Amino acid sequence: MLRRTLALCLLAATPLLAEDVTTFRLDNGLEVVVIEDHRAPVVTQMVWYRTGAADEAPGRSGIAHFLEHLMFKGTDTLAPGEFSATVEAQGGNDNAFTSWDYTAYFQRVAADRLDLMMRLEADRMRNLQISEDDITTERAVIIEERKQRTESSPGALLQEQMRAAQFLNHPYGIPIIGWLHEMETLDRQAALDHYTRFYAPNNAILVVAGDVTPEAVREMAQRHYGPLAPSDAITDRKRPAEPPQIAERRMTLTDQRVSEPYVLRSYLAPERDPGDQEKAAALTILAEILGGSGQTSLFAQALQFGANPVAVYSSAFYDGTGLDESTFGLLVVPMPGVDLATAEAAMDAVIADFVDAGPDAEDFARIKTQIRANQIYARDNVDGLARRYGEALAVGLTVQDVQDWPAVLDAVTPEQVQDAAREVLNRNRAVTGWLMPTEEAAQ
Repeated sequence: MLRRTLALCLLAATPLLAEDVTTFRLDNGLEVVVIEDHRAPVVTQMVWYRTGAADEAPGRSGIAHFLEHLMFKGTDTLAPGEFSATVEAQGGNDNAFTSWDYTAYFQRVAADRLDLMMRLEADRMRNLQISEDDITTERAVIIEERKQRTESSPGALLQEQMRAAQFLNHPYGIPIIGWLHEMETLDRQAALDHYTRFYAPNNAILVVAGDVTPEAVREMAQRHYGPLAPSDAITDRKRPAEPPQIAERRMTLTDQRVSEPYVLRSYLAPERDPGDQEKAAALTILAEILGGSGQTSLFAQALQFGANPVAVYSSAFYDGTGLDESTFGLLVVPMPGVDLATAEAAMDAVIADFVDAGPDAEDFARIKTQIRANQIYARDNVDGLARRYGEALAVGLTVQDVQDWPAVLDAVTPEQVQDAAREVLNRNRAVTGWLMPTEEAAQ
Protein backbone atom coordinates (compact mmCIF):
# COMPACT_ATOMS: atom_id res chain seq x y z
CA MET A 1 0.00 0.00 0.00
CA LEU A 2 2.85 2.37 0.84
CA ARG A 3 4.47 1.71 -2.53
CA ARG A 4 1.17 2.36 -4.38
CA THR A 5 0.58 5.58 -2.43
CA LEU A 6 4.10 6.78 -3.23
CA ALA A 7 3.63 5.95 -6.93
CA LEU A 8 0.39 7.93 -7.08
CA CYS A 9 2.05 10.89 -5.39
CA LEU A 10 4.88 10.82 -7.92
CA LEU A 11 2.39 10.68 -10.78
CA ALA A 12 0.52 13.63 -9.31
CA ALA A 13 3.73 15.63 -9.38
CA THR A 14 4.83 14.54 -12.86
CA PRO A 15 4.64 17.31 -15.48
CA LEU A 16 2.37 16.53 -18.43
CA LEU A 17 4.84 16.86 -21.29
CA ALA A 18 3.68 16.93 -24.90
CA GLU A 19 4.68 14.31 -27.46
CA ASP A 20 7.31 15.07 -30.10
CA VAL A 21 4.90 16.02 -32.89
CA THR A 22 5.61 17.67 -36.24
CA THR A 23 2.90 18.86 -38.65
CA PHE A 24 2.93 20.10 -42.22
CA ARG A 25 0.61 20.28 -45.22
CA LEU A 26 1.25 19.23 -48.82
CA ASP A 27 0.32 21.52 -51.70
CA ASN A 28 -2.72 19.36 -52.52
CA GLY A 29 -4.14 19.93 -49.04
CA LEU A 30 -3.12 16.70 -47.30
CA GLU A 31 -2.49 17.36 -43.63
CA VAL A 32 0.42 15.35 -42.17
CA VAL A 33 1.16 14.62 -38.51
CA VAL A 34 4.39 12.89 -37.46
CA ILE A 35 4.75 11.48 -33.92
CA GLU A 36 8.30 10.34 -33.23
CA ASP A 37 8.96 7.32 -30.99
CA HIS A 38 12.27 5.57 -31.58
CA ARG A 39 12.05 2.89 -28.89
CA ALA A 40 11.20 0.13 -31.38
CA PRO A 41 11.69 -0.15 -35.17
CA VAL A 42 7.96 -0.13 -35.93
CA VAL A 43 5.59 2.42 -37.40
CA THR A 44 1.85 3.01 -37.66
CA GLN A 45 0.39 4.79 -40.66
CA MET A 46 -3.17 6.07 -40.42
CA VAL A 47 -5.19 7.94 -43.03
CA TRP A 48 -8.27 9.70 -41.68
CA TYR A 49 -10.97 11.00 -44.02
CA ARG A 50 -13.20 13.77 -42.75
CA THR A 51 -16.36 11.89 -43.65
CA GLY A 52 -18.52 9.42 -41.81
CA ALA A 53 -22.08 8.30 -41.29
CA ALA A 54 -23.24 11.84 -40.48
CA ASP A 55 -22.11 13.02 -43.94
CA GLU A 56 -24.14 10.53 -45.97
CA ALA A 57 -26.75 11.56 -48.51
CA PRO A 58 -30.37 11.09 -47.37
CA GLY A 59 -31.60 7.56 -47.98
CA ARG A 60 -28.08 6.14 -48.24
CA SER A 61 -27.40 5.30 -44.61
CA GLY A 62 -24.50 2.93 -44.22
CA ILE A 63 -22.69 4.04 -47.38
CA ALA A 64 -19.64 5.34 -45.44
CA HIS A 65 -19.18 1.98 -43.71
CA PHE A 66 -19.95 0.12 -46.96
CA LEU A 67 -17.22 2.06 -48.75
CA GLU A 68 -14.79 1.21 -45.95
CA HIS A 69 -15.31 -2.45 -46.89
CA LEU A 70 -14.97 -1.74 -50.60
CA MET A 71 -11.66 0.06 -50.07
CA PHE A 72 -10.04 -3.35 -49.59
CA LYS A 73 -10.98 -4.33 -53.14
CA GLY A 74 -8.76 -3.63 -56.13
CA THR A 75 -7.25 -0.53 -57.70
CA ASP A 76 -5.72 0.12 -61.10
CA THR A 77 -2.63 -1.77 -59.96
CA LEU A 78 -3.83 -4.08 -57.15
CA ALA A 79 -6.11 -7.11 -57.41
CA PRO A 80 -8.98 -7.49 -54.93
CA GLY A 81 -7.57 -8.52 -51.56
CA GLU A 82 -3.98 -7.81 -52.58
CA PHE A 83 -3.70 -4.77 -50.32
CA SER A 84 -4.11 -6.67 -47.04
CA ALA A 85 -2.20 -9.66 -48.39
CA THR A 86 0.75 -7.39 -49.10
CA VAL A 87 0.67 -5.90 -45.61
CA GLU A 88 0.51 -9.37 -44.08
CA ALA A 89 3.40 -10.58 -46.25
CA GLN A 90 5.50 -7.78 -44.75
CA GLY A 91 4.74 -9.03 -41.25
CA GLY A 92 2.27 -6.22 -40.56
CA ASN A 93 -1.43 -5.85 -39.92
CA ASP A 94 -4.07 -3.47 -41.21
CA ASN A 95 -7.70 -2.58 -40.69
CA ALA A 96 -10.18 0.29 -40.82
CA PHE A 97 -13.13 1.75 -38.93
CA THR A 98 -16.00 4.17 -39.49
CA SER A 99 -17.68 6.61 -37.12
CA TRP A 100 -20.22 9.37 -37.58
CA ASP A 101 -17.48 11.95 -38.24
CA TYR A 102 -14.64 10.06 -39.92
CA THR A 103 -13.41 6.93 -41.67
CA ALA A 104 -9.86 5.76 -40.93
CA TYR A 105 -7.46 3.18 -42.36
CA PHE A 106 -4.25 1.99 -40.72
CA GLN A 107 -1.27 -0.32 -41.04
CA ARG A 108 1.31 -1.28 -38.43
CA VAL A 109 4.58 -2.55 -39.92
CA ALA A 110 8.33 -2.54 -39.51
CA ALA A 111 9.64 1.00 -39.96
CA ASP A 112 11.51 0.16 -43.15
CA ARG A 113 8.20 -0.84 -44.79
CA LEU A 114 6.59 2.59 -44.43
CA ASP A 115 7.39 3.65 -47.98
CA LEU A 116 5.52 0.63 -49.35
CA MET A 117 2.54 1.33 -47.08
CA MET A 118 2.36 4.91 -48.33
CA ARG A 119 2.43 3.74 -51.92
CA LEU A 120 -0.44 1.31 -51.28
CA GLU A 121 -2.57 3.78 -49.32
CA ALA A 122 -2.04 6.62 -51.78
CA ASP A 123 -3.00 4.29 -54.62
CA ARG A 124 -6.43 3.51 -53.22
CA MET A 125 -7.09 7.12 -52.20
CA ARG A 126 -7.92 8.00 -55.82
CA ASN A 127 -7.65 4.81 -57.91
CA LEU A 128 -10.18 2.43 -56.37
CA GLN A 129 -11.91 0.03 -58.75
CA ILE A 130 -15.33 -1.36 -57.75
CA SER A 131 -17.12 -4.05 -59.76
CA GLU A 132 -20.76 -5.09 -59.56
CA ASP A 133 -19.59 -8.39 -58.09
CA ASP A 134 -17.78 -6.48 -55.35
CA ILE A 135 -21.00 -4.62 -54.56
CA THR A 136 -23.07 -7.79 -54.35
CA THR A 137 -20.54 -9.59 -52.17
CA GLU A 138 -19.79 -6.78 -49.72
CA ARG A 139 -23.41 -5.66 -49.44
CA ALA A 140 -24.24 -9.17 -48.24
CA VAL A 141 -21.33 -8.92 -45.77
CA ILE A 142 -22.48 -5.66 -44.17
CA ILE A 143 -26.09 -6.85 -44.00
CA GLU A 144 -24.93 -9.99 -42.20
CA GLU A 145 -22.79 -7.79 -39.92
CA ARG A 146 -25.86 -5.78 -38.97
CA LYS A 147 -27.85 -8.94 -38.30
CA GLN A 148 -25.13 -10.33 -36.04
CA ARG A 149 -24.26 -7.15 -34.15
CA THR A 150 -27.58 -5.31 -34.04
CA GLU A 151 -30.60 -7.43 -34.96
CA SER A 152 -29.45 -10.30 -32.72
CA SER A 153 -28.77 -8.03 -29.72
CA PRO A 154 -31.70 -6.48 -27.81
CA GLY A 155 -29.25 -4.10 -26.13
CA ALA A 156 -27.91 -2.89 -29.46
CA LEU A 157 -31.46 -2.40 -30.75
CA LEU A 158 -32.37 -0.34 -27.68
CA GLN A 159 -29.28 1.86 -28.04
CA GLU A 160 -30.05 2.39 -31.73
CA GLN A 161 -33.65 3.39 -31.00
CA MET A 162 -32.59 5.67 -28.15
CA ARG A 163 -30.05 7.46 -30.33
CA ALA A 164 -32.67 8.01 -33.01
CA ALA A 165 -34.92 9.52 -30.33
CA GLN A 166 -32.09 11.65 -28.95
CA PHE A 167 -31.22 13.21 -32.30
CA LEU A 168 -34.47 14.05 -34.05
CA ASN A 169 -32.95 16.21 -36.76
CA HIS A 170 -29.17 15.75 -36.65
CA PRO A 171 -27.70 12.79 -38.59
CA TYR A 172 -26.07 11.47 -35.41
CA GLY A 173 -29.38 9.69 -34.96
CA ILE A 174 -28.67 7.43 -37.96
CA PRO A 175 -26.76 4.22 -37.14
CA ILE A 176 -23.24 4.01 -38.54
CA ILE A 177 -23.90 0.63 -40.10
CA GLY A 178 -27.13 2.00 -41.63
CA TRP A 179 -30.83 1.17 -41.50
CA LEU A 180 -31.39 -2.29 -42.94
CA HIS A 181 -33.97 -1.23 -45.54
CA GLU A 182 -31.56 1.40 -46.90
CA MET A 183 -28.51 -0.86 -46.76
CA GLU A 184 -30.32 -3.30 -49.04
CA THR A 185 -30.52 -0.62 -51.77
CA LEU A 186 -26.89 0.56 -51.69
CA ASP A 187 -25.38 0.21 -55.15
CA ARG A 188 -22.20 0.85 -57.08
CA GLN A 189 -23.12 4.40 -58.02
CA ALA A 190 -23.81 5.36 -54.39
CA ALA A 191 -20.41 4.01 -53.38
CA LEU A 192 -18.63 5.80 -56.23
CA ASP A 193 -20.41 9.06 -55.48
CA HIS A 194 -19.30 8.97 -51.85
CA TYR A 195 -15.77 7.94 -52.80
CA THR A 196 -15.33 10.57 -55.52
CA ARG A 197 -16.61 13.37 -53.33
CA PHE A 198 -14.88 12.66 -50.02
CA TYR A 199 -11.77 10.56 -50.66
CA ALA A 200 -9.20 13.13 -51.63
CA PRO A 201 -5.98 14.53 -50.12
CA ASN A 202 -7.61 17.84 -49.18
CA ASN A 203 -10.14 15.92 -47.05
CA ALA A 204 -7.62 13.63 -45.36
CA ILE A 205 -5.14 13.56 -42.50
CA LEU A 206 -2.05 11.36 -42.65
CA VAL A 207 -0.75 10.36 -39.21
CA VAL A 208 2.56 8.51 -38.96
CA ALA A 209 3.73 7.41 -35.52
CA GLY A 210 6.78 5.43 -34.49
CA ASP A 211 10.40 5.07 -35.52
CA VAL A 212 10.42 7.81 -38.16
CA THR A 213 11.72 11.31 -38.72
CA PRO A 214 9.68 14.23 -40.05
CA GLU A 215 12.11 14.69 -42.92
CA ALA A 216 11.75 11.09 -44.11
CA VAL A 217 7.96 11.20 -43.79
CA ARG A 218 7.79 14.46 -45.72
CA GLU A 219 9.86 13.02 -48.56
CA MET A 220 7.77 9.83 -48.79
CA ALA A 221 4.46 11.66 -48.44
CA GLN A 222 5.40 14.12 -51.15
CA ARG A 223 6.41 11.31 -53.48
CA HIS A 224 3.32 9.12 -52.99
CA TYR A 225 0.50 11.44 -51.91
CA GLY A 226 1.78 14.68 -53.43
CA PRO A 227 0.79 13.91 -57.06
CA LEU A 228 -2.85 13.17 -56.12
CA ALA A 229 -5.31 15.79 -57.28
CA PRO A 230 -7.51 17.46 -54.64
CA SER A 231 -11.28 17.38 -54.87
CA ASP A 232 -13.27 20.53 -55.62
CA ALA A 233 -16.34 19.00 -53.94
CA ILE A 234 -15.03 19.44 -50.38
CA THR A 235 -17.09 22.00 -48.49
CA ASP A 236 -17.59 23.03 -44.86
CA ARG A 237 -19.30 20.31 -42.85
CA LYS A 238 -22.57 22.06 -42.01
CA ARG A 239 -25.21 19.70 -40.67
CA PRO A 240 -28.84 20.17 -39.63
CA ALA A 241 -29.11 21.59 -36.13
CA GLU A 242 -30.90 19.71 -33.39
CA PRO A 243 -34.02 21.55 -32.14
CA PRO A 244 -34.19 22.27 -28.39
CA GLN A 245 -35.27 19.22 -26.42
CA ILE A 246 -37.89 20.38 -23.91
CA ALA A 247 -39.20 17.09 -22.54
CA GLU A 248 -37.78 13.72 -21.57
CA ARG A 249 -38.18 10.94 -24.10
CA ARG A 250 -38.76 7.42 -22.79
CA MET A 251 -39.02 3.98 -24.32
CA THR A 252 -39.26 0.36 -23.27
CA LEU A 253 -37.93 -2.51 -25.37
CA THR A 254 -39.10 -5.98 -24.44
CA ASP A 255 -37.50 -9.06 -25.91
CA GLN A 256 -37.59 -12.71 -24.89
CA ARG A 257 -33.81 -12.88 -25.32
CA VAL A 258 -33.17 -10.42 -22.47
CA SER A 259 -31.61 -12.14 -19.46
CA GLU A 260 -30.51 -9.02 -17.55
CA PRO A 261 -32.87 -6.02 -17.69
CA TYR A 262 -31.39 -2.57 -17.23
CA VAL A 263 -32.01 1.17 -17.24
CA LEU A 264 -30.06 3.21 -19.78
CA ARG A 265 -30.18 6.98 -20.04
CA SER A 266 -28.45 9.47 -22.33
CA TYR A 267 -28.38 13.26 -22.11
CA LEU A 268 -27.42 15.75 -24.80
CA ALA A 269 -24.02 17.13 -23.82
CA PRO A 270 -21.52 19.61 -25.31
CA GLU A 271 -18.53 18.37 -27.29
CA ARG A 272 -14.88 19.40 -27.11
CA ASP A 273 -14.36 22.53 -29.20
CA PRO A 274 -11.10 24.04 -30.50
CA GLY A 275 -9.61 26.23 -27.78
CA ASP A 276 -12.61 25.61 -25.51
CA GLN A 277 -12.36 22.23 -23.82
CA GLU A 278 -13.09 23.11 -20.19
CA LYS A 279 -16.72 21.97 -20.11
CA ALA A 280 -15.89 18.70 -21.85
CA ALA A 281 -13.11 18.14 -19.31
CA ALA A 282 -15.54 18.70 -16.45
CA LEU A 283 -17.94 16.17 -17.97
CA THR A 284 -15.10 13.67 -18.39
CA ILE A 285 -14.36 13.90 -14.68
CA LEU A 286 -18.09 13.82 -13.82
CA ALA A 287 -18.42 10.49 -15.62
CA GLU A 288 -15.49 9.11 -13.61
CA ILE A 289 -16.96 10.32 -10.32
CA LEU A 290 -20.45 8.96 -10.96
CA GLY A 291 -19.67 5.65 -12.61
CA GLY A 292 -16.10 5.30 -13.78
CA SER A 293 -15.09 2.62 -11.27
CA GLY A 294 -16.95 -0.56 -10.42
CA GLN A 295 -15.73 -0.28 -6.82
CA THR A 296 -15.20 3.36 -5.82
CA SER A 297 -17.58 5.47 -7.95
CA LEU A 298 -20.65 7.08 -6.41
CA PHE A 299 -22.95 4.71 -8.26
CA ALA A 300 -20.99 1.66 -7.16
CA GLN A 301 -20.89 2.75 -3.53
CA ALA A 302 -24.54 3.78 -3.33
CA LEU A 303 -26.27 1.34 -5.69
CA GLN A 304 -24.11 -1.79 -5.45
CA PHE A 305 -22.40 -1.76 -2.05
CA GLY A 306 -24.58 0.53 0.06
CA ALA A 307 -26.81 -0.39 2.98
CA ASN A 308 -29.65 -1.25 0.60
CA PRO A 309 -28.05 -2.41 -2.67
CA VAL A 310 -30.25 -2.38 -5.74
CA ALA A 311 -27.78 -3.01 -8.60
CA VAL A 312 -25.21 -5.57 -9.72
CA TYR A 313 -23.59 -3.13 -12.13
CA SER A 314 -23.61 0.60 -12.83
CA SER A 315 -21.63 3.03 -14.93
CA ALA A 316 -21.44 6.51 -16.41
CA PHE A 317 -19.70 7.44 -19.65
CA TYR A 318 -18.91 10.43 -21.84
CA ASP A 319 -16.75 11.07 -24.89
CA GLY A 320 -16.86 14.58 -26.28
CA THR A 321 -14.56 14.00 -29.26
CA GLY A 322 -17.02 14.77 -32.04
CA LEU A 323 -17.77 17.46 -34.56
CA ASP A 324 -21.18 18.23 -33.06
CA GLU A 325 -23.09 17.76 -29.81
CA SER A 326 -22.34 14.61 -27.85
CA THR A 327 -24.13 12.54 -25.18
CA PHE A 328 -23.53 11.69 -21.53
CA GLY A 329 -24.71 8.22 -20.55
CA LEU A 330 -25.78 6.33 -17.41
CA LEU A 331 -26.46 2.61 -16.94
CA VAL A 332 -27.85 0.59 -14.03
CA VAL A 333 -28.38 -3.18 -14.04
CA PRO A 334 -30.63 -4.04 -11.07
CA MET A 335 -30.22 -6.99 -8.76
CA PRO A 336 -32.56 -9.96 -9.31
CA GLY A 337 -35.91 -9.11 -7.79
CA VAL A 338 -35.41 -5.33 -8.06
CA ASP A 339 -37.65 -3.74 -10.68
CA LEU A 340 -36.44 -1.11 -13.13
CA ALA A 341 -38.50 1.67 -11.56
CA THR A 342 -36.78 1.13 -8.20
CA ALA A 343 -33.34 1.01 -9.82
CA GLU A 344 -33.99 4.20 -11.77
CA ALA A 345 -35.29 6.03 -8.70
CA ALA A 346 -32.16 5.03 -6.76
CA MET A 347 -29.95 6.26 -9.62
CA ASP A 348 -31.79 9.59 -9.72
CA ALA A 349 -31.38 9.98 -5.95
CA VAL A 350 -27.59 9.68 -6.27
CA ILE A 351 -27.61 12.27 -9.06
CA ALA A 352 -29.76 14.67 -7.04
CA ASP A 353 -27.46 14.39 -4.02
CA PHE A 354 -24.41 15.06 -6.19
CA VAL A 355 -25.95 18.07 -7.93
CA ASP A 356 -26.82 19.48 -4.50
CA ALA A 357 -23.55 18.73 -2.64
CA GLY A 358 -20.90 18.45 -5.36
CA PRO A 359 -17.93 16.08 -5.33
CA ASP A 360 -16.24 14.84 -2.19
CA ALA A 361 -12.79 16.44 -1.91
CA GLU A 362 -10.96 13.16 -1.33
CA ASP A 363 -12.77 11.41 -4.20
CA PHE A 364 -12.09 14.34 -6.49
CA ALA A 365 -8.36 14.34 -5.72
CA ARG A 366 -8.13 10.56 -6.22
CA ILE A 367 -9.86 10.69 -9.60
CA LYS A 368 -7.71 13.59 -10.78
CA THR A 369 -4.62 11.53 -9.92
CA GLN A 370 -6.01 8.50 -11.77
CA ILE A 371 -6.77 10.58 -14.84
CA ARG A 372 -3.29 12.08 -14.76
CA ALA A 373 -1.81 8.59 -14.53
CA ASN A 374 -3.92 7.37 -17.44
CA GLN A 375 -2.80 10.31 -19.57
CA ILE A 376 0.84 9.50 -18.83
CA TYR A 377 0.46 5.77 -19.45
CA ALA A 378 -1.39 6.45 -22.73
CA ARG A 379 1.76 8.04 -24.13
CA ASP A 380 3.41 4.61 -24.04
CA ASN A 381 1.12 3.34 -26.82
CA VAL A 382 2.16 4.60 -30.26
CA ASP A 383 -0.97 3.25 -31.92
CA GLY A 384 -3.09 5.01 -29.33
CA LEU A 385 -1.25 8.28 -29.88
CA ALA A 386 -1.80 8.05 -33.64
CA ARG A 387 -5.47 7.47 -33.06
CA ARG A 388 -5.77 10.26 -30.49
CA TYR A 389 -4.30 12.89 -32.83
CA GLY A 390 -6.06 11.61 -35.94
CA GLU A 391 -9.48 11.48 -34.31
CA ALA A 392 -9.11 14.95 -32.85
CA LEU A 393 -8.05 16.54 -36.13
CA ALA A 394 -10.81 14.72 -38.01
CA VAL A 395 -13.44 16.46 -35.87
CA GLY A 396 -11.93 19.93 -36.06
CA LEU A 397 -9.66 20.01 -33.02
CA THR A 398 -6.01 20.98 -33.37
CA VAL A 399 -2.69 19.45 -32.35
CA GLN A 400 -2.49 22.12 -29.67
CA ASP A 401 -5.91 21.07 -28.33
CA VAL A 402 -4.69 17.48 -28.04
CA GLN A 403 -1.55 18.54 -26.23
CA ASP A 404 -3.48 20.93 -23.97
CA TRP A 405 -6.09 18.32 -23.02
CA PRO A 406 -4.21 16.74 -20.06
CA ALA A 407 -3.57 20.17 -18.54
CA VAL A 408 -7.19 21.19 -19.12
CA LEU A 409 -8.33 18.05 -17.29
CA ASP A 410 -5.86 18.74 -14.51
CA ALA A 411 -7.18 22.29 -14.04
CA VAL A 412 -10.84 21.32 -13.60
CA THR A 413 -12.28 22.41 -10.26
CA PRO A 414 -14.98 20.70 -8.14
CA GLU A 415 -17.24 23.67 -8.81
CA GLN A 416 -16.92 23.20 -12.58
CA VAL A 417 -17.88 19.53 -12.27
CA GLN A 418 -20.89 20.39 -10.14
CA ASP A 419 -21.95 23.11 -12.59
CA ALA A 420 -21.61 20.66 -15.50
CA ALA A 421 -23.81 18.17 -13.66
CA ARG A 422 -26.47 20.81 -13.05
CA GLU A 423 -26.45 21.85 -16.69
CA VAL A 424 -26.29 18.46 -18.42
CA LEU A 425 -28.10 16.04 -16.10
CA ASN A 426 -31.46 17.55 -16.94
CA ARG A 427 -34.23 15.03 -17.56
CA ASN A 428 -35.77 17.36 -20.14
CA ARG A 429 -32.67 16.76 -22.29
CA ALA A 430 -32.61 13.01 -21.73
CA VAL A 431 -33.73 9.78 -23.34
CA THR A 432 -34.42 6.99 -20.85
CA GLY A 433 -34.69 3.40 -22.00
CA TRP A 434 -35.78 0.26 -20.22
CA LEU A 435 -34.64 -3.09 -21.54
CA MET A 436 -36.64 -5.99 -20.18
CA PRO A 437 -37.77 -9.50 -21.04
CA THR A 438 -41.23 -10.25 -22.34
CA GLU A 439 -43.75 -11.36 -19.75
CA GLU A 440 -43.44 -14.93 -20.96
CA ALA A 441 -39.63 -14.90 -20.64
CA ALA A 442 -39.77 -13.26 -17.21
CA GLN A 443 -42.01 -15.95 -15.69
